Amino acid sequence: MKKSKYSFDVRVPYFKNTQEINQTIIQFSQQVNRFRSFIMKKIISILILSVVVSTAAFSQGISIPQQRKLIQALTAISNMYVDTINDTKIVENTIRSVLEELDPHSTYTPKEEVQRMHEPLEGSFDGIGVQFQIIKDTINVVQTVSGTPAEKVGVLPGDKIVFINDSLVAGVKIQNSDVLKKLRGKRGTPVWVKIKRGTKDDFMEFKIVRDKIPLYSVDASYMLTDKIGYIKVNNFGNNTTDEFNKALKKLKNKGMEDLVLSLERNGGGFLKTSIELADEFLPSDKLIVYTDGLHVPRTEAKSTNNGNFKTGRLVILVDEYSASASEILSGAVQDWDRGVIVGRRSFGKGLVQRELPLNDGSMMRLTVARYFTPTGRSIQKPYNKGVKEYNKDLIERYNSGELLNLDSVHFPDSLQYKTLIRNRTVYGGGGIMPDIFVPIDTTNNTSYHRELIAKGILNSTVIEYMNENRDKLKKQFTDFEKFNNEFEVSEAMLKQLIEAGEKEDVKFIEDEYNRSKRMIKLQMKAIIANNLWEVNEFYQVIGLENESLRKAVEILTTKGMYEKILTESR
Repeated sequence: MKKSKYSFDVRVPYFKNTQEINQTIIQFSQQVNRFRSFIMKKIISILILSVVVSTAAFSQGISIPQQRKLIQALTAISNMYVDTINDTKIVENTIRSVLEELDPHSTYTPKEEVQRMHEPLEGSFDGIGVQFQIIKDTINVVQTVSGTPAEKVGVLPGDKIVFINDSLVAGVKIQNSDVLKKLRGKRGTPVWVKIKRGTKDDFMEFKIVRDKIPLYSVDASYMLTDKIGYIKVNNFGNNTTDEFNKALKKLKNKGMEDLVLSLERNGGGFLKTSIELADEFLPSDKLIVYTDGLHVPRTEAKSTNNGNFKTGRLVILVDEYSASASEILSGAVQDWDRGVIVGRRSFGKGLVQRELPLNDGSMMRLTVARYFTPTGRSIQKPYNKGVKEYNKDLIERYNSGELLNLDSVHFPDSLQYKTLIRNRTVYGGGGIMPDIFVPIDTTNNTSYHRELIAKGILNSTVIEYMNENRDKLKKQFTDFEKFNNEFEVSEAMLKQLIEAGEKEDVKFIEDEYNRSKRMIKLQMKAIIANNLWEVNEFYQVIGLENESLRKAVEILTTKGMYEKILTESR
């Protein structure tokens, strides 16, 4: 029988012994498996190519020949490469490489990271509700989230978690990510923890049933003066507008007339949420933002009659980390001369991504449009030099002196626009340039201070102090106002910090310590406030050193200053 490329010789030969029979059977099985693999690869390749060809007719981007070329290369690798290949890794790396060629914000997210990526914007995750820090290889509970399962069963700040579901987690070099994996899980499922409390030798055992744990967009809301309120928003998620309005209502009940809204370090979030928040401030029927792309038609969003702060004086704080949705909101407010923007030039992200789920549960975020402020400004900074150079932008701003000196900020004349009410000059092409520039404060910035923070020494020193003094502090300071007015970090605490730093190879540098001492004391006090109360109190303490916030208060309390800024042409 004649052999061909796709046939097998199946004549029954004469066998001398059982060993030959077995050997022949093995060889025949190997041939069958190779043939089956070959056919399956061909079928898969044909199916893939068919899908590509059938969908390419609708594509105005990658041409059919180039799509065929890509499939041809992958097919050749699959059929001919010398060793076994990791097809998942190859496909994921290919997708990542393609997206990197497009722009810095088109990204690929593996299946296991998709849910975690959405948590901050969705406003919740499933877990037990504790803030923790690993100190000396032990999990210390820093705070329990109000109303969550951990608080309900009696877990307290200062508790040390030694076992999770009978697995020892103390003294085993466990990482934060491993702790999260063990404590988080499906809602309604139990997790058992064994805890050491104080100086007691015995373990306390808790069965904690996991539940939805809220994540909040509003970090802080409090009164700066008897008429000025302050709200800090950390992202633009599903619940942000509701949280903002609850905070706004409380401040109004306390007599608030003017508002300082902090978007500092707010990296953005949902486009719809930025539109909702802008609607809280702008008069009816004003353009908030419009988006436009090659394959996406222009879409406009306008303000409505609804809104809870359409007339009061408004100051918005931004910095170099304020991005995307933060820039949409501050850009709309600036273009309509509705408020004063204070701080430093924002990040410069003016691209709109669409989430595209892939068949294995992974996801691709693809840029489909650009957004423009009401005057027509594109906020997106250039990315034509590639992702690496794009990511160096903030460092370059610092090195060029832009974060320190207003004179170092330059915009070409072609990027000048005029605001829609007062005809003031504003700029596009790379973030929102504030109306009032506030340089970054480098007075207290030393390498010694940075290293204490980077290695977690400042935070861990405070946690150890709290474990020993929490009850005493609670009795001494029954409310935050008393604490804020009277508490001061002692020299003994600072000595403990210095000694802890030296144990972690952070060499004590006296002149740098003296320069940073005031900030170190303030940060330690703020962490203690957070530990005794909540993050709202943390920001009330640390806000005393925020130069942009102090400038905002000056603008609102100096007669005529706010109005003058909104009428001056730059």
